[in-house]
Amino acid sequence: MRKEYLLYKLYDHSSKRIKIDSELFQKYNVKKGLRNEDGTGVLVGLTNVGDVVGYEKDAEGNVFPIDGKLYYRGYDLNDIAKDILESKRFGYEEVCYLLLSGKLPDEERLLYFKELISENMYLDKKTIMNIIDLEGQNIMNILSRSVLEMYIHDPNPEDLSLENLMLQSIQLIARFPAIIAYAYNMYKYSVNQKYLNITLPKTKYSIAENFLYMLKQEFTPLEARMLDLLLILHAEHGGGNNSTFTVRVTSSTRTDTYSSISAGIGSLKGDLHGGANAKVSDMFSHLKEVIDDWDNINEIDDYLIKMLNKEAYDKSGLIYGMGHAVYTLSDPRAVILKDLARQLAKEKKKECELDFLELIEQRAVECFIKVKGDKKRVCANVDLYSGFIYDMLGIPKEIYTPLFAMSRIVGWCAHRIEELNFDDRRIIRPAYKNVSEPQEFIKMADRGQ
Repeated sequence: MRKEYLLYKLYDHSSKRIKIDSELFQKYNVKKGLRNEDGTGVLVGLTNVGDVVGYEKDAEGNVFPIDGKLYYRGYDLNDIAKDILESKRFGYEEVCYLLLSGKLPDEERLLYFKELISENMYLDKKTIMNIIDLEGQNIMNILSRSVLEMYIHDPNPEDLSLENLMLQSIQLIARFPAIIAYAYNMYKYSVNQKYLNITLPKTKYSIAENFLYMLKQEFTPLEARMLDLLLILHAEHGGGNNSTFTVRVTSSTRTDTYSSISAGIGSLKGDLHGGANAKVSDMFSHLKEVIDDWDNINEIDDYLIKMLNKEAYDKSGLIYGMGHAVYTLSDPRAVILKDLARQLAKEKKKECELDFLELIEQRAVECFIKVKGDKKRVCANVDLYSGFIYDMLGIPKEIYTPLFAMSRIVGWCAHRIEELNFDDRRIIRPAYKNVSEPQEFIKMADRGQ
C-alpha cells in the first residue's frame, strides 16, 4: 500500500468519525467552548490578578450590556492609563510591578525594579545565534523555542519557590523585546539579504524605547509613548482568555515556567486570539481599496452587510475587530487607544484613515444589528485599532502578535504565580462526555480495506 493512499484512507476514515453533532452539546448540557447559552464564560476559577467587566446579570440570570471596565489588581485601567499619560512617563514597568506584586510601587521600588529589568535584558550569545539560525521562520515559533532554551541557561529551572518564580518572571519580561526584535531583523535579512542588525539594549531606556531601538534604532518620543500604552493595555485580561487559561492549566500540573509560558505563546499565536490584529490590518487594507468614498455611509454599509452575509472579503461572515467574548457596549482598551491614536495620526498625516476606521466601527455596530438582530450587542475590540497603530509606528505585521506576547507575558506570569500558590492546589482537569457507541472488536484476519 502506497504511503499516499494510506494517508488518504486515514483521512477518509477519520473524517467520518471526528465530527460531533452540535445537538449533542445541548442534549448533555455541555458548555461548548466553556461558554454558557447567553455567551458568557463558565466560571472555572478565582483570581486576584485582573477583572474583565462587560455586562451585568440580574437575579434571574438575564444579561445586560454595560460599558466595559478592565481592572489590574483592583485598579481601574482608565485611572492607570490617565495618570501615566498626563505625566508623560513610561508606565509599562510600573504595571508589571503592580501585576506581579499586587501593589503600586513607590518611586524607590520602581527604580530598583527597572534596574532589575535592565540587568536581565541581554540575551545569551547561544540564544542569539540560534535565533539567527532560524531565519525566515514564524516569529512566534522562534519566541516559543527561545523561551524553552532559557530553561537550559537557568540554574534552577524547576524551582517553584515564590522567589524563583519572581526572578524567572522578571527575566522573561526583560528578554522578550530582544528575542522579538532580533528574530524580526533576521527575518528581514533573510528577505532582502542586505544587512543584519543586532543592537544591544540601552540601560537608560524603558522597555518600549528599547524595543523600538533594537528594532529600527530611530523613533520619536510619541511613538515610544504610544507603544508603551499598547503594552499597558495588553498586559493582562483576566484568567479566562485562552492563552492565560493555557498557562494556568499547565501551571496546575507543576511543570516548569518555560514549558508553561511556551504553551501560552502557542495559544496566543492562533488568529482567533492574538493573531486577530493582523486579520484586522488585512481587512482594513482591503476596505480602503474596495470602498471608493470613505465618507459614504451607504457604500460602507452595503459592503459590511455583504461581509456579514459571507458574500464579500474572505466570506467568513466576520468583521474583524468587532465583537468580544465579554465586552458588550465598549472595550475600554479600544476607547483609550482611540484618544492617543488621534495624536499619532496627526504626526503621521493619517487622520483621514483614522476617520475612516472610526466610521467603519460605527457602521459595523449598526450593520450587525440589521443582519443578526439586537439580541447580542457588539462593540469594537482592541484589535480594531492596535493594528492600525502598529502600522503608524512602522512595526511590520510579522511582529504584531509577538508584540502582544511581549506585553501579556507579565499577565501570564502573575497568573502562573497565583495558580502555584493556592492553599489547596488541584490540577485543572475538566470532564468530557463520550458520545461514541461501543464497538465489537474485529480480529485482524476479518478486517476489510
